[in-house]
Amino acid sequence: MEEMEEELKCPVCGSFYREPIILPCSHNLCQACARNILVQTPESESPQSRRASGSGVSDYDYLDLDKMSLYSEADSGYGSYGGFASAPTTPCQRSPNGVRVFPPAMPPPATHLSPALAPVPRNSCITCPQCHRSLILDDRGLRGFPKNRVLEGVIDRYQQSKAAALKCQLCEKAPKEATVMCEQCDVFYCDPCRLRCHPPRGPLAKHRLVPPAQGRVSRRLSPRKVSTCTDHELENHSMYCVQCKMPVCYQCLEEGKHSSHEVKALGAMWKLHKSQLSQALNGLSDRAKEAKEFLVQLRNMVQQIQENSVEFEACLVAQCDALIDALNRRKAQLLARVNKEHEHKLKVVRDQISHCTVKLRQTTGLMEYCLEVIKENDPSGFLQISDALIRRVHLTEDQWGKGTLTPRMTTDFDLSLDNSSLLQSIHQLDFVQMKVAWFAFDPGSAHSDIIFSNDNLTVTCSSYDDRVVLGKTGFSKGVHYWELTVDRYDNHPDPAFGVARIDVMKDVMLGKDDKAWAITEGGITKGATIGVLLDFNRKTLTFFINDEQQGPIAFENVEGMFFPAVSLNRNVQVTLHTGLPVPDFYSSRASIA
Repeated sequence: MEEMEEELKCPVCGSFYREPIILPCSHNLCQACARNILVQTPESESPQSRRASGSGVSDYDYLDLDKMSLYSEADSGYGSYGGFASAPTTPCQRSPNGVRVFPPAMPPPATHLSPALAPVPRNSCITCPQCHRSLILDDRGLRGFPKNRVLEGVIDRYQQSKAAALKCQLCEKAPKEATVMCEQCDVFYCDPCRLRCHPPRGPLAKHRLVPPAQGRVSRRLSPRKVSTCTDHELENHSMYCVQCKMPVCYQCLEEGKHSSHEVKALGAMWKLHKSQLSQALNGLSDRAKEAKEFLVQLRNMVQQIQENSVEFEACLVAQCDALIDALNRRKAQLLARVNKEHEHKLKVVRDQISHCTVKLRQTTGLMEYCLEVIKENDPSGFLQISDALIRRVHLTEDQWGKGTLTPRMTTDFDLSLDNSSLLQSIHQLDFVQMKVAWFAFDPGSAHSDIIFSNDNLTVTCSSYDDRVVLGKTGFSKGVHYWELTVDRYDNHPDPAFGVARIDVMKDVMLGKDDKAWAITEGGITKGATIGVLLDFNRKTLTFFINDEQQGPIAFENVEGMFFPAVSLNRNVQVTLHTGLPVPDFYSSRASIA
């Protein structure tokens, strides 16, 4: 249950949600926090003013411009609300959860009303602190967003399960054990706090105080909150709009915007979505089980690497002791090399254990949260969040994809001591290594529009123009092979894959200058795997798509230092796979040659 706690906390205040509302992007916010991050836009820059002036800019275009502005400035730590010509730039803060939060441009006016009822300034804009999607509020203000009753119920059950003993809610430091609960105030008191904050006189004299255990039971038995329609607050949800994917009331069907839409029974859709979420969880559960087994495998690798290291050191010492004094002077250097390889292997495996553990914890937390949501008996509340949860479950399952559950390091030491040399060649004694390069994309040398994720193994771009990103490791000798998979490919974006020198131009397509060599055509689509083989022994560069060589040798007489390189725009996303052996057919062909 503890892994689910992050799912129950507001990204703005970092505390458990209080009166959560659902934004159109399916993320949640406390009602008070949503009001705190509202930004008032200038009258002349609002979509309504633009339509009145005949500019022809739609709400969608306005919000899309706003979203593009936020993304383009996300890396700098500052954000401005795009499309607002006179809006000041607002510094970006971080909430306790580490999510970027854009504070209001001015403090909200003092009011005695609740956050839901207090008037919202005209042309107010709210930006989701998690996905940075923006929305202009209508006349209803925050009341236009549905309340997440299911999330409230899950939080209540979670907090009750965490409270082993009922504590006073008003103690400032170490809470004392509660002795009474006021049914009207819905607060647990210890004796000192009750005498200080709840004296038995005046209006408080009529309040009913009960034992804490009885108060907990009364809380659990409180009537379930019924979700009401956001457009017609006096009407309960009774049907489900298939087109809009949301619960609606009868008044919406008779006179509202859903009158011509297809609707289905609320109960039937509730059961259907519960079934879909349960089926999605089955697949994610299998992935979590595989991840747990994978973690066991990685921990075993740590022990195996240590054992192999001890064994290898013993063999090395035996060989070195058999040689003369000249060999003993070399022995210390060789042992240092082995120890360095030992530490490198341990570091790689431990880093992968840490990364996989974090992913598994997040996956388990999402699973537990979904299971708690499935227990909810409020059909409309459940349907408000079920689609988003189903998408999250599928997305999380996809993140356990290719290469995630594959060890990044072998347990064997690919070192072989050549002791056949003569005594006079002892000073040249060295390991014969078959080393495979592991590397990621380099944020330091990349264009500022490049967006990194997945430990810098996955990249996309925030610009419609081509931008270049290089690998962290450069090569000048040997044979090297790596692959890139195309995760997203929209509107024929023409990505380019190849190699480049460190001073290649970063704001044009790869291969447009004399600093890079790349492939841009030849059946590249979503899901395609592009292989790049750089052979300094033969001074050639060869490309593969889905394991098929693309034509003859692409380039010859390749010399100097080259870095793996990709150019792409916002319509494409690729993931890098390294540490791969040279394809068998190429190795055999090279040996024949």
